[in-house]
Amino acid sequence: MPTAITPFRCHVPDEVLADLKARLARTRLPDQLDGAGWDYGTERGFLDDLCTYWRDSFDWRASEERFNRFPQFTTQIEGENVHFYHIRSPEPDAVPLIVTHGYPGSVAEFLDLFGPLSDPASYGGNPRDAFHVIAPSIPGYGFSGPTRHRGFSLHKAAAVNCQLMERLGYDRYIAQGGDFGSAISSAMAQLHPERMIALHLNFILGRPADMANPFAGLSEKEIAEQEWKRNYDLHESGYQAIQGTKPQTLAYGLTDSPAGLAAWIAEKFKTWSDCGDDVETSFSKDHLLENIMLFWVTGTINSAMRLYYESIGPARAPAPDWTFVTVPTAHARFPAEIRPTPRLWAEQMYNVVRWTVQPKGGHFAAFEQPALFIADLREFCRDFR
Repeated sequence: MPTAITPFRCHVPDEVLADLKARLARTRLPDQLDGAGWDYGTERGFLDDLCTYWRDSFDWRASEERFNRFPQFTTQIEGENVHFYHIRSPEPDAVPLIVTHGYPGSVAEFLDLFGPLSDPASYGGNPRDAFHVIAPSIPGYGFSGPTRHRGFSLHKAAAVNCQLMERLGYDRYIAQGGDFGSAISSAMAQLHPERMIALHLNFILGRPADMANPFAGLSEKEIAEQEWKRNYDLHESGYQAIQGTKPQTLAYGLTDSPAGLAAWIAEKFKTWSDCGDDVETSFSKDHLLENIMLFWVTGTINSAMRLYYESIGPARAPAPDWTFVTVPTAHARFPAEIRPTPRLWAEQMYNVVRWTVQPKGGHFAAFEQPALFIADLREFCRDFR
């Protein structure tokens, strides 16, 4: 039946893992200029070390046990396969919470959150903070598998999430998102504001209150942040231009070469995190590889990148007449976030009721700083239980 919900367990065939090891053993690395570091992209020494660890030491079977620790399912919505976690809390008053990842992330970002969010009492927390947790893999990502139809955009992903919550029997819920998950959760709030209790974002968009004088009302610090963002975009937005125009061409190399895939993804985790020059101060090799593996074993890097083409490619960018999000919205600002949106700008698009600045962390907040992320989410949601 098209609406059936089927239990799912992660298990990759041995031959897929053997092929991966063989490809890693045959890796051909490019040259690197002396002293280049990460200036031209992923640093060769880092990638060589990561791929050696991947080939010789990384234990995917142990990672599968982590992925299978919580109940997973698949279903069909809008002609696309949807993989999702659904962790029902033992607490009778738990509130439904849907958390959505972004690019180049996956549900691997949330594995260490599922227990504390769904069963806080077992992790030293207050049982009144419990959630029923739903964490979909965006169609085209990870265990959802590649998307099958043209035009699958962020807006369609939001419609899928809304239908998923309806199919699970939740008519009122809280949504959380970062990166593409922020856009998807925000679109859910626009599609069905009557269903959404509250919205929590660690990545938030905005627009000037006065388009003729965009910096009007901003502090000196906020103006400096926008100058930083302008300079950042000049140096760091090439991936978005490629993925928004010709993702298929890039996908051949990333689908064929695990080293190429690791270089493309790990560079973002380094650049977008609060790690200085050492990505492993924010993410272990095992955490990086668990996320990368979800793209490798499912062959989904092409469809994951295609979401850029379908959503923000030429003539596909969101229309300027953004529908104001009336749902009460919180923003947790992590200092290494790549889009430091001023609160005044965010308030032109959202009903902002909470704005917190975190002491550390970056774009992948739930993955990088789970304790801070959980604490902020809990505190915000207490007012909406």
